[in-house]
Amino acid sequence: MESSFPETSIYVICNEPNVKDMRKIETQIHIKASPAAVWAQLVDFERYPEWNPFLISVVGKAEVGGYLKNTIRNGERKEMKFEPEVLEVLTQKELRWKGKLFVQGLFDGEHYFRLSETTEGETLLTHGENFTGVLSSVLYAMIGKDTQVGFEAMNKALKARVEQMEKEAAHA
Repeated sequence: MESSFPETSIYVICNEPNVKDMRKIETQIHIKASPAAVWAQLVDFERYPEWNPFLISVVGKAEVGGYLKNTIRNGERKEMKFEPEVLEVLTQKELRWKGKLFVQGLFDGEHYFRLSETTEGETLLTHGENFTGVLSSVLYAMIGKDTQVGFEAMNKALKARVEQMEKEAAHA
């Protein structure tokens, strides 16, 4: 049965009510695989260089309170490195971390991946980031569009990888 979810969509929401200087990017993609299959690839950080065009390196473990060493390739800009703290790990449901520019409150990004099981037993991946801090408006204007494109590219690459692995497993 064909899903009613779009292949991929991007929603950009600026000036969230009751949150001063917040910018938000949120993307979604439907993946024809179970949340367990999507989760397995999402937290297999060692393999990111094989398939992920945006978040090209993640070193560390998906453990609450731990820190990751992330490298992103954001559009034509050079690679950027940051060390976010892991805030939430709900197996097959949510992975969330928060990074900051120099000190908290200047430019902070809370990045999240949420997996929802569809009625077909497949996955709707919601991938986004909330940007806050006194420089969020200025820096979002500089990186927002490239970040949207990067999220969408990562989503499509994750979808392709997981769905290919599901096909290969079905034929094994």
